[in-house]
Amino acid sequence: MNKKRWIAVALSVLVFISSFVVSSKGKSKIIEKETTSLLKELMSEELSKTVLRPGNANQRIAVLHIRGTILNMEGNWLNASQYNHNLTINSLDSIRNDETVKGIIIRIDSPGGGVYESAQLSDKIGEIKRTRNIPVYVVMESMAASGGYYIAAGADQIYATEETLTGSIGVIMSGMNYSGLMDKLGVEDMTIKSGEMKDVGSLTRETTKKDLEVLQELVDNMYERFVDVVVEGRDMDRAKVYKLADGRIYDGAQAKNNGLVDKLGYYDEALADFEKAYGLQEAEVFSYDNMGLDKISQLFMKSANLFNPRKEINVGNIELPASWKESSGFMYIYGGY
Repeated sequence: MNKKRWIAVALSVLVFISSFVVSSKGKSKIIEKETTSLLKELMSEELSKTVLRPGNANQRIAVLHIRGTILNMEGNWLNASQYNHNLTINSLDSIRNDETVKGIIIRIDSPGGGVYESAQLSDKIGEIKRTRNIPVYVVMESMAASGGYYIAAGADQIYATEETLTGSIGVIMSGMNYSGLMDKLGVEDMTIKSGEMKDVGSLTRETTKKDLEVLQELVDNMYERFVDVVVEGRDMDRAKVYKLADGRIYDGAQAKNNGLVDKLGYYDEALADFEKAYGLQEAEVFSYDNMGLDKISQLFMKSANLFNPRKEINVGNIELPASWKESSGFMYIYGGY
């Protein structure tokens, strides 16, 4: 059993115990029952699936949700709805090995994220298309920028609405340098290193011209790989991609006019077109979920309300530390997010 499940089980046990400590109009009995059910689900090693629409189980359409910043952080009991990279990768692996899945619809609502994670998802999707020869549609929701577009570019069809923000094709590495402030405070950087560039990008010493050259070369290489993905995925002239890929964002209508999006429409329209194009009107439609983490969140809130019944506690709105939500380094992410 992996680390995430051990943590989830520990939290469930904690909630279970709290249900005995506090009694509030029979609520503790309800929580006790729900905790027992949740523990059984968490112990299962299989991916949990939710049927979105019943149908032919031998012809299924898998719906994947990519929401939030695309980083390698698992969903947690504070916010089970955040992007879960391992779940998404495992879902794609399951699809690759499942002959009943006849197509994939990916719903993206993301400003992008890590260079590594975005490329890994794109490669996984490309591998499935090559080995299984099944169609992939992308539905962009409020935002599918930078890494979100990187993932979408190889799809057979891309849908967006006029209000969707997309594009932001490029790479960004941002940070701060405190060397000037340290000089004013009389604080001296003491870094012992084996080579001149060992601490390139340091926050505590002045950035040199050579530092910038090294980092810019890395950014440029990653940018060229992003351009490659768009050129190949959209079958677009490289010169045209360069004109579009200056980092700016586009709304859905602009993206369609520029060839970055195929059609304007919502998920229901994309699903209807998908079914008609591939004769899957009777197919079962399903998605993978967070393997009980959403239920842990709900259970935690119920337990918390036992201790403070006069005030509803919504842990989903807790503001997490910036370090939980962002990753330093090179990112395929919309810089204005």
